[in-house]
Amino acid sequence: MEIIRKDESTWIIEDTGVRVFILKGKEKTAVIDTGMNLKDLKDIVSGLTDQPLILLNTHADRDHIGCNDEFDEVSIGIHELQHYQKNGFSQKITALYENDEIDLGERKLIVVDLSGHTPGSIGFYDPDRKILISGDPIQKDGRVYMFGEQRSLTGYIASLERLQKRKDDFKEIWPSHALLPLDSGSIGKCLEDAKDICRGALDYERTEMHGMTVRAYKGKENIYLCDDR
Repeated sequence: MEIIRKDESTWIIEDTGVRVFILKGKEKTAVIDTGMNLKDLKDIVSGLTDQPLILLNTHADRDHIGCNDEFDEVSIGIHELQHYQKNGFSQKITALYENDEIDLGERKLIVVDLSGHTPGSIGFYDPDRKILISGDPIQKDGRVYMFGEQRSLTGYIASLERLQKRKDDFKEIWPSHALLPLDSGSIGKCLEDAKDICRGALDYERTEMHGMTVRAYKGKENIYLCDDR
């Protein structure tokens, strides 16, 4: 584990290949995702700030919710609820929608729909800093999981097309995996890769992932792991 301080009120926790983001306002602090291998995350964050904590999830894949059970409440995308509830957590859940605002006190976050990687994947946009915390859909030199029943390549493309129209809003993009920070040009490159997969324009190799045979497509930005069909 490594804690990186980005500014006086923003930290990133690196957790063996996945990230937790800590964003502090004047009144409360947002914890975005909880990693995979961390222990006592709530105590770690409480060592950075004594403010009340709120938990936000970009999506419900297991490497993003490893310490969720330490929190009594969680906020997550409306279309991610079924995926999340399969993990057996019992805390209070608040559903988030596109353009919802989360007020931390003189610092707000705006919910961005990034569905496709999972049904309810979302990002969190900090408009004052022009930073988008994107979860998994936008990466560079990473691996984007697009196999399994909860994934939708066409939904992923639609999300990136919407995001591409507002790329000038983002000074930096902070993904949950691989390189950080990214510039907004990565949106278009990920979009091109996804469209090339649909067109059959990218080469692939078959590999085994979690007991499944998947196709690993090598794109301009990432490896995309897709269903073998």
